[in-house]
Amino acid sequence: MTGARRVVFVVFDGMKMLDLAGPAEVFAEANLFGAAYSPAHVSPSGRPVATSTGLRLAVDGTARDVPDADTVVVTGGDALVTRPIDPELVAAVRTLAPRTRRLVSICTGSFVLAAAGVLAGRRATTHWRHAPLLARSYPDIRVAPDALYVEDGGIHTSAGVSAGIDLALALVEQDHGADLARSVARSLVMFMQRPGGQSQFSAPLEVRPPRTAALRAVVDLVSARPSLDHGASTLAARAGVSPRHLARLFAAELGTTPARYVEQVRLDHAKALLDAGHGVAETAREAGFGSAETLRRTFVSRLGVSPSQYRDRFGSTRPRPREDPGAAGEPTG
Repeated sequence: MTGARRVVFVVFDGMKMLDLAGPAEVFAEANLFGAAYSPAHVSPSGRPVATSTGLRLAVDGTARDVPDADTVVVTGGDALVTRPIDPELVAAVRTLAPRTRRLVSICTGSFVLAAAGVLAGRRATTHWRHAPLLARSYPDIRVAPDALYVEDGGIHTSAGVSAGIDLALALVEQDHGADLARSVARSLVMFMQRPGGQSQFSAPLEVRPPRTAALRAVVDLVSARPSLDHGASTLAARAGVSPRHLARLFAAELGTTPARYVEQVRLDHAKALLDAGHGVAETAREAGFGSAETLRRTFVSRLGVSPSQYRDRFGSTRPRPREDPGAAGEPTG
């Protein structure tokens, strides 16, 4: 393929198959509309790898065996956050980083980039479940936990799995413009830009029981009865401490403020109610937001979508009787 942009995928045993297949399909689809991407696959050892699905994937050699690349894509995998990362995998990224125009990670592949030192001082993201671990493990990285993908100085990181498809489409648009990218999006039945961020997909807040009895009582009450008055003064009175002391307890043990904690618990409760099919007004009342408008503002601010949009996306896999313009399955751009 004359004049092709070489895209090198760095793969390894246990890599998430969709982290490779999703972006690869976007680049392949772009070729049908006039782009020229040429894929290559490398592994730390140069041997075939076993993917997360059990499928064995042939490779073109090691990082040292491929010529300079236009784009290097580092795939993710579950083991990257549970075990030490293979030094040969880190070395492969260090070998390729100075030889590419654009370095990309999909999902937990960001941990490989971090281990290679290329994310130091940069903004980056990863799967919402592992964003806190990335921030703790590499405090010199400015982790953006809600972003679907982030670019900083030619280094691109994406959120979990399918967000890698979103990022690949953004790279196609960067290379060939919005018209070609829009054609790819329509062909693959995807959004040009997915509404909202990662928070709409995240699981409910998990908090270790606080050590302090007073704080533990407050946290238990908020979780059990989110619709009660949980203002700072009210919570402090229930705990038998001053509002200032309660704020110090929240900061020391939970790393947040009382107001932020209450809002998060109420948001999680509202998401669960909407998942179960409850109406917006009822959800607002039961979750403690007081009004549907307050609930809407919180959802848009924190999740990037309205309560009704959230319910439509996560309430059921059954098709809605009537699709709104721009709903999932109708790519926009």
